[in-house]
Amino acid sequence: MSRHEITQRAATAGAEVAHDLFRTELDVGTKDSSMDFVTRADTETQRRVIDTILDAYPDATVVGEEGDELKSVPADGSAWVVDPIDGTSNFVHGIQLWTTTVAAIRDGKTVGATTVAPALGDTYTAGPDSVTLNDEPMSVSGKADVEEFKVASILRYGPERDHMFGELLDTLMQQFGDLRRFGCAQVTLGMVACGSLDAAISTQPQPNPWDTIAGVFLVERAGGTVTDIYGDPWTPDAEGLVASNGKSHKAAVERVVDIVD
Repeated sequence: MSRHEITQRAATAGAEVAHDLFRTELDVGTKDSSMDFVTRADTETQRRVIDTILDAYPDATVVGEEGDELKSVPADGSAWVVDPIDGTSNFVHGIQLWTTTVAAIRDGKTVGATTVAPALGDTYTAGPDSVTLNDEPMSVSGKADVEEFKVASILRYGPERDHMFGELLDTLMQQFGDLRRFGCAQVTLGMVACGSLDAAISTQPQPNPWDTIAGVFLVERAGGTVTDIYGDPWTPDAEGLVASNGKSHKAAVERVVDIVD
């Protein structure tokens, strides 16, 4: 079974665990901030995902949000990047916009990724030969005028950067067609990949590879463009992220780059 197929199997298995615990009584803890939530749903979901990967690849290297797994992607060799519940704040508040996400990496390059949003009934997945939403081919939108773009902000990190985040929201409202914020980076990037959104933008540094790697791969495989906030090639530790349908990517970057300069 290919690595892409294992991302599908593992993300689906993990999503089943999380969905069974969704909207149930859970003890909710916090990690780095009062808004950085964690529950046993996160840890149990990650465990199911990892067990599924290990069934197929017993020597797998795992990068995962919870526990003692690696927190950065090795430069060489194969690895699996796991986000058991992206959008945990949504999850604990009973909001359906959250995902279980798995990406397969080889020598620093993504070779397969799957994002399952079980409460929405959606599965986004991409491999070397296909990119689909619910088993149907998907592609980015065809809009070329950024003033008509439906754009979403993603990735808010801590109150110390709220001023910059406020500037981003103000810019997106004034410079683009319409603004959304969903509180789940992976489902937002999936929406760009399938054409529901025209772009997703962050000015924040990205310390957590599980927040973005799978979604970036989905957008690129669906025909879109992803760069850092300066328009340079995107990497997991880049400053900012601009994911778009690629039709007016330079124009989108030009409208937001001044926020970080």
